[in-house]
Amino acid sequence: MVKQVWVRVRALVREVRASRRDAGMVTSEYAVGIVAAVAFAAVLYKVVTSGAVSAELQGIVEKALNG
Repeated sequence: MVKQVWVRVRALVREVRASRRDAGMVTSEYAVGIVAAVAFAAVLYKVVTSGAVSAELQGIVEKALNG
């Protein structure tokens, strides 16, 4: 009985260790994630620096500072 329990425990430990090995992203997934993040940052930068949004943000800041 004890031997069967130890066999099962070892099997579970092996399964856990095997699942941890494949838990992260591979290099190509990191590259795609970085490209997507940079593209999103570029779009966000363009939106925030556009005339209408910039003026609106400046108005919000002035309103907050003037109370």
